[in-house]
Amino acid sequence: MAKPVVIVVGADKGGVGKTTVSRTLLDYFSANNVQTRAFDTESPRGTLKRFHPDITEIVDMTTTADQMKIFDTLNAGSSVTVIDVRAGLLSPALASLRDIGFLDAARSGQITFAVFHILGPSIASLDEIAETANFMSGAKYFLVKNFINDTQFFQWDQATYNSYFHRIKDAVDLTIPKLNEMAYEQVEVSSVPFLKFVANKGINDDAANYSFVLRGYVRHWLANVWSEFDRIKLTDLVGAKAAKGEK
Repeated sequence: MAKPVVIVVGADKGGVGKTTVSRTLLDYFSANNVQTRAFDTESPRGTLKRFHPDITEIVDMTTTADQMKIFDTLNAGSSVTVIDVRAGLLSPALASLRDIGFLDAARSGQITFAVFHILGPSIASLDEIAETANFMSGAKYFLVKNFINDTQFFQWDQATYNSYFHRIKDAVDLTIPKLNEMAYEQVEVSSVPFLKFVANKGINDDAANYSFVLRGYVRHWLANVWSEFDRIKLTDLVGAKAAKGEK
């Protein structure tokens, strides 16, 4: 049996678009026929669950009972578990994973563990890297610059950035490009995955009537995001082969 894969998406700062990144990951795995489940830690009201209700469960990651829901079921069938960590709780969530022995299991090779750390534009995000570095032994670590909110990144000396970035061995940069504002807003209003919006389908696969132009913008943007996932060999990480011609 393939070992379970856990991907944590989070940041210690809010408003950096972490749930958008989680949604692109779920669409990417769906397109590549990778069985996936997700946990939304925006308890009690989840944003990720609104877009992927069939595979997403809302949990409170600070409670033992909900930690058991996630980690006692890692071999329950889904090959990939995506955890969208509530804003501001990345470091506390990683500390909890340390305390329950999850990080030790990842270091010993029992579990494949990856962290997608969504960065903001301020020096505070670099301080987050220093904080997160304490937990990254045995994990794949991706630093995500998310331009979805038209963010301008790192307006300071490159050496300063490098001094933080290199604190984590084998850290990988990842860029999520900006999506046309009107297209992004239309997907938000429609409450469907990006893939279904592009396919002009509703949440239950019924026919929809989304704008041809806006669907084109989302299709182009999603292809660029998935090219980044291909570049970091995300399907290799989860032990799958990338599907061709679906993006």
